[in-house]
Amino acid sequence: MQVIRLAALSDNYIFVLHDPKQNVAAVVDPAEAEPVLQKLKELKAELVAIFNTHHHQDHVGGNRQLIEQFPQLTVYGGSADKGRIPGQQVFLQQGDRVQFADRTAEVIFVPGHTRAHIAYYFPPQNPGETGELFCGDTLFAGGCGRLFEGTPTQMVDSLSKLRSLPDHTRVWCAHEYTLKNLQFALTVDAQNADLQTRYHEVKASRSRQEATVPSLLGVEKRTNPFLRWDQPALQLAANSRDAAQTFARVRGMKDKF
Repeated sequence: MQVIRLAALSDNYIFVLHDPKQNVAAVVDPAEAEPVLQKLKELKAELVAIFNTHHHQDHVGGNRQLIEQFPQLTVYGGSADKGRIPGQQVFLQQGDRVQFADRTAEVIFVPGHTRAHIAYYFPPQNPGETGELFCGDTLFAGGCGRLFEGTPTQMVDSLSKLRSLPDHTRVWCAHEYTLKNLQFALTVDAQNADLQTRYHEVKASRSRQEATVPSLLGVEKRTNPFLRWDQPALQLAANSRDAAQTFARVRGMKDKF
């Protein structure tokens, strides 16, 4: 399974999963259809699945046009998103599995950004290889999604599930927000040497217009403040030792940043 990152809208990423053996493809969160159709034409591949993480328009905006072009495809999404994802046929819950190519993804229920948000995790096939996490807007490189329909307690629980995955998991998040996320992170975790190094690397990458997605989950665990609610520096910044309260206060600071 090959993962191809496509830029869309102003700062979105769409991910095309390609099976070169069968020459079929799936797409994760098609914000719009045209970049996907262009890539499928280049690959000469048939689209067989849409994997949506949640219902927001910048994640499902291309669904209808893709269904028109490939009426046999299957649309997957969270069970609690029923009626909100165009063309949804499969309603997924925590612990469900979906297959594409020779890979099986585990469905992880991660409410917080929305009440129905899910993530897709493809474990590595062999020791030493990377797993692939498609986490929508729950976890970003250096950040996390805003809480539109969920609570801080839900989001901490959701991020805990993602944080428990192996360090060598690649994080395919849906937006290029990394530089601003790290600028904020330095305001609440300023003495973090790993964070300082990452910030300078990302700043240089973005000056060259390079994408910062995917990131590695191990890097996120060391530098992303929204995975570090149990670290002294973040508890000090939030003036709390309670996980949900620490997270909520740091998230509140980011909302105003």
